[in-house]
Amino acid sequence: MPTNRNVFSSPRGRSARGGLAHRAVQAGWRWMQRRGAVTAEQTGGYAFGALGAGTKLAFPQGTVFGEPWIRLGAHCIIGEQVTLTAGLMPDLDLGPDPILTLGDGVVIGRGSHVVADTTVRIGSDVYMGPYVYITSTNHSYDDPHEPVGRQWPRMEPVEIGPGCWIGTGAVILPGARLGRNVVVAAGAVVRGTVPDHAVVAGAPARTVRTWDEEAGWQPPLRTPAPRPIPTDVTPEQLIALSGLEDTP
Repeated sequence: MPTNRNVFSSPRGRSARGGLAHRAVQAGWRWMQRRGAVTAEQTGGYAFGALGAGTKLAFPQGTVFGEPWIRLGAHCIIGEQVTLTAGLMPDLDLGPDPILTLGDGVVIGRGSHVVADTTVRIGSDVYMGPYVYITSTNHSYDDPHEPVGRQWPRMEPVEIGPGCWIGTGAVILPGARLGRNVVVAAGAVVRGTVPDHAVVAGAPARTVRTWDEEAGWQPPLRTPAPRPIPTDVTPEQLIALSGLEDTP
């Protein structure tokens, strides 16, 4: 006579229960991502100085403080675990003017940090890969007898022109001023002024390609230009096609 088996103690039973638990966790996480995202309609308690239509901060958010001095344009995508801060610490009065400003259509990849202890301005349609670090503050080490972390930092404004692309892991240091449509290679460390339509790479970053109205790109590009984007493609469709919608 066959013996009864407890299906819940069998490998098949454990596998079934594991599959159900897995699907439940995945469904719950997707629900939290939807409900935890911050938008103009669903602010999550954040009191940004401005939060444009169509802008989304993906869940989970990183460290965010000084929101009254942070202004985000329309149709921005801020990835998971992105830090956005204004001021050295929370609960400071930073005056009447914005400290951190993002234009329309800015994309910030997951795990990036934008630390604005003084003015940081990011122009419209700037795209960033993951783990980019932008800061207006750096430690000073003038006194050789005092720990560096205890010395008052230096602050300089940062400005990133419209249309720039900043690659994965790039660092933008205090005082950096990037022109229009600048390309920053992955892992580059940028300081100083970068002219319009330049490509910079390295640590410290140096210019490796420039645009001339008559001669075009110098040195010349090694690959043919891609097909132009159709005029009827919306910004949301472009982000989906590029794969950046998975960034958050």
